[in-house]
Amino acid sequence: MCGIAGLLNFDGQQPSEHIISSMMSVIHHRGPNDGKLWIGDRVGLGFRRLSIIDVAEGAQPLSNEDDSVWIVFNGEIYNYMELRNDLIHRGHQFKTHTDTEVIVHLYEEHGEDCVHHLRGMFGFAIWDRNKQQLFLARDHFGIKPVYYFYNRDMFAFGSEIKSLLTVPGMPRQLNMNSFYNYLTFQYVPDPDTMYDGIHKLPPAHSITIPFEGAPQIRKYWDPMFDPMDRPLAQVLEEIRDVMTDSVKHHLHSEVQRGCFLSSGIDSTITSTLMRSMEPIKTFSVGFEGANNETIIARDTARQIDTEHYDRMITEEMYFDAVPRAIWHLDEPIADPSAIALYEVARLAREHVTVVLSGEGADELFGGYRIYREPHSLRYLSWMPEGMQRSVNQMLKKMPNFYGKNYLMRGTTPLEERFLGNANIFSDDTKLGLLRATEEQIETFSKPFDKAKLYYDRTKHLDPVSRMQYIDMNLWMPGDILMKADKLTMAHSMELRVPFLDRKVFDVARRIPMKYRIAEGTTKYALRKAMQGVIPDSVLNRPKLGFPVPMRDWMRTQRADTMWEHISASGIDPIINLSAVEDMFRRHKAGQGDYSRKLWVLYVFALWHATFIKHV
Repeated sequence: MCGIAGLLNFDGQQPSEHIISSMMSVIHHRGPNDGKLWIGDRVGLGFRRLSIIDVAEGAQPLSNEDDSVWIVFNGEIYNYMELRNDLIHRGHQFKTHTDTEVIVHLYEEHGEDCVHHLRGMFGFAIWDRNKQQLFLARDHFGIKPVYYFYNRDMFAFGSEIKSLLTVPGMPRQLNMNSFYNYLTFQYVPDPDTMYDGIHKLPPAHSITIPFEGAPQIRKYWDPMFDPMDRPLAQVLEEIRDVMTDSVKHHLHSEVQRGCFLSSGIDSTITSTLMRSMEPIKTFSVGFEGANNETIIARDTARQIDTEHYDRMITEEMYFDAVPRAIWHLDEPIADPSAIALYEVARLAREHVTVVLSGEGADELFGGYRIYREPHSLRYLSWMPEGMQRSVNQMLKKMPNFYGKNYLMRGTTPLEERFLGNANIFSDDTKLGLLRATEEQIETFSKPFDKAKLYYDRTKHLDPVSRMQYIDMNLWMPGDILMKADKLTMAHSMELRVPFLDRKVFDVARRIPMKYRIAEGTTKYALRKAMQGVIPDSVLNRPKLGFPVPMRDWMRTQRADTMWEHISASGIDPIINLSAVEDMFRRHKAGQGDYSRKLWVLYVFALWHATFIKHV
């Protein structure tokens, strides 16, 4: 696990060592053990290393035998030993025992198709001296981030945006369309960022940059669901086998390993399978109150026999961590649980360098409660499409009554009601919030425009599979995995996610809907597969997901402090602050729950003050 950065100049000049060093220095936290760079052919490659595999010989940038292929690589390849043995059989000679060198020789053997052979998480850049071209790739699920900037003078890339911002001449301007979509999603969906001109390479994409000619982006894999009806017993056996295999592969390292353990099934599965293979340390955090995760996690740790550590997060600790977390995130991600993740990573890093976690289980196996909605709305499915639209329009004009929301959602097509796990501000409510004119807003791509791309690809699937596909492409890389990478690397710790494994997905994608959502619960097949494996007390426990008491905090003096930060952040030209102040007033008075909306605005304000205003 490391940090990469680099620059390709199109004017024929070599990048300066100072520029590449600056790009590396700002991401020192991603690789405190070592830092090196290589400059040649108008290209500069920089690398910060967190030593995990082949600690003695794993330095980067790394090249092949004749220095014609150079690489900087962030991530882990879990099938690298099998690939290495095959490449040796084909005549390739290795000078290290790293997974990095495997990618170099795999590129020599297969070119840009090397990505199809990799099982793991990765963001890497390869400079091909013979072809005079740069090749970048991001892993199948988007576990590791890759950012880039391109104009006629240069192509710059890095694991974090802050590396790009050190490059002379790099623009640092807010992308208003990204901000518009952020207000709904609580993150900026790929391939955009909150900065004009800076892009994310989407998951399962690669980009080739020739020295002459435009960059070429291609999608090399698609996480498409393909349910196949077969006996439940067969499905359960496949899940048990593939999860055991994935956890085993994710344990390879030369440093101490541990596992996050919350109150839920996903981290319990990961911890229990890991514990069956070796003694482990587990880590959890919680908040005071009825849904304190640490109480449940402590009991689970006792049952599966781990060395367990936990920590309570106070309100003061939480808000003290927010500015640091926002700096590490690069962009605003207004998921309140992000700070809990930052704190549990800080706790874990006191004991281990590598930690496993349960991200991805909900998206693959159907774990979010919203996935049960198509079943609950089935009573309205008899209505023809035209009638549904007529009823929906009529309902919009009626005053609120019990059951109106159910009828509204039941008469709204899935493609127009589901954007993923967050839908904070509707397009209508943004009109009174933004200082942009309606004419300006008309030119923006909208949240449902982002989702339409994925809905168009899944017309052949059932509603639940379509919802999972939306989350796989929007919510998971934009929120879940982005905060997971940035907020663990903030503490120089490698996070591994065994649910997000190609072989695991090959099993999950074929599970019929009736085995994903059944008997009033989510992740039905996964739960059934783990009967007798994990403690019974966890099997059917509802998902909590770091229940941050934000609603209560914002009804105290904390709200006044947040308002002061927002007022001083320099966002007044962008947002109507009187509307924000009114939301604070209404929330404190108990006239509605505005906590999520206010958190989205607060996180953006702190980001703006850090990265835009105070430059």
